[in-house]
Amino acid sequence: MLTRAQIERVVGAALEEDAPWGDLTSESLVPADAVAHAALVAREPGVMAGAEVFAVAMTAPALGGDVVVTAQVADGAAFGPGDVLAEVRGPARAVLRAERVALNLLQRMCGIATLTRRYVDAVAGTAARVTDTRKTTPGLRALERHAVRCGGGHNHRFSLSDAVLAKDNHLALAGDITAVLVRARAALPHTTHIEVEVDRLDQIEPVLASGVVGTVMLDNFSLEDLRAGVALIAGRALVEASGGITLEDVAAVAATGVDLVSVGALTHSARALDLGLDIRARRDP
Repeated sequence: MLTRAQIERVVGAALEEDAPWGDLTSESLVPADAVAHAALVAREPGVMAGAEVFAVAMTAPALGGDVVVTAQVADGAAFGPGDVLAEVRGPARAVLRAERVALNLLQRMCGIATLTRRYVDAVAGTAARVTDTRKTTPGLRALERHAVRCGGGHNHRFSLSDAVLAKDNHLALAGDITAVLVRARAALPHTTHIEVEVDRLDQIEPVLASGVVGTVMLDNFSLEDLRAGVALIAGRALVEASGGITLEDVAAVAATGVDLVSVGALTHSARALDLGLDIRARRDP
């Protein structure tokens, strides 16, 4: 769950980066007593993600102004071109200083949520869940993972500290994978989930022979091999498909019977959505 503290850490760093010694343009051109009335407007259709992030950025104490943000569209809701997503009112200098940071974060999050919704819609009617990966922007993982959930997707492990996921490089160094997994299970807390990535069908049985694996990831498998892998695993573990899965082929992947489809593109390749902050008045009457 995305927390206020996580949002404030990201927003604080972003505002400091964007205006380390103030906003020279606004402080030079905009009267100190000017009040801005602005609308956050969608230029294209999408899915909302980051309403609280936008509000925190616009109302940050560092801006020194009493800005008020009124959300019009909740996270997870779809919107169309021209829809007003939020209303903003407050000291113009504060609004202008926060504008780019607030929009950058929101556009990024809405882009992720919108792309995720397309993947989720594409696998409708199957039992597969669409999940993200750790291929996130450094420092923005909590926000980007929240955006995936807003789009109807699910989160994989949040960090390296949350679960065991043995991938090809681990296996190359591990030795006898069956024995290694048994030893790992004995040393780990009983609540720790263990997942192993395989890239060939003949690797599946040695992994399952350990009796401790909760998920088997079939990486870059053909559709035929995915079906064979699902049949071979036969309910002994969850089955995850991964590796370059696109919108064009995700439905076919899900139809093979896998439980999970992990898609790095949800976060590493999502296009920022086109949103704008339109100022409607320079001063109060």
